Amino acid sequence: MKKLMFGLLIAAMPGLALAGGAGAHLDDANVDVSDKESLQRGAGLYFNYCAGCHSLKYMRYNRLSEDLGLSEEQVVNNLMLVDAKIGDTIQIAMPADAAAGWFGVQPPDLSLIARAKKNGPDWLYTYLRSFYLDPSRPLGVNNIVFPDVGMPHVLWELQGWQEAKFDIVTDEQGNQHDEFAGFDLVKPGSMSPDEYDGAVRDLVNFLTYAGEPGQMARQSLGWKVLLFLAVFFVVALLLKKEYWKDIH
Repeated sequence: MKKLMFGLLIAAMPGLALAGGAGAHLDDANVDVSDKESLQRGAGLYFNYCAGCHSLKYMRYNRLSEDLGLSEEQVVNNLMLVDAKIGDTIQIAMPADAAAGWFGVQPPDLSLIARAKKNGPDWLYTYLRSFYLDPSRPLGVNNIVFPDVGMPHVLWELQGWQEAKFDIVTDEQGNQHDEFAGFDLVKPGSMSPDEYDGAVRDLVNFLTYAGEPGQMARQSLGWKVLLFLAVFFVVALLLKKEYWKDIH
């Protein structure tokens, strides 16, 4: 219930995919949508921490079984809503009209979140690791990638709480401004920093997969097409030489 209530507050940030942090350094997410174990772990994180408010309306539950190597029984017992069917799209239990009334906007769907912004996977990976304590903000947190963020740190139980360090820098015009200098972990979470980075990478990997579920099949087909063209080129070249050998 606690995770769900934190997730509900995400609706306060309708511009997640389009706002803020353009100048922030983005870390390499290094996602690999062919890694099924990573996708499975990422799916678990999505359904535990995100699915309370954010749908994947372009994804069907049965795709998780087909693409992630899960059995239908695992999907039904661990990932699906009680009244959902295996062929349904991934929706949320919260009614859209009620969400709009409570928060003023319906929580955004995450189906295309990794594709909605330039360097989307890297942006998400850095964003989910860049929350820090900020008492001046209504929810007590801020974000280096998305300044003045309007959502809570929903993964705080895993990461813990960190504070941001800033250096005062003077630019060429003589103006002073704060420049981010790193984080200090002030209250550890249930995961070590390396474990948390791995968990976020799994979640981003899953959201990247969700943005284009057919990319694995497309990439596999692409290699086959390239192999066919290479073989056909050799055959065509030999055939051309055979036809023209008497002329040259």
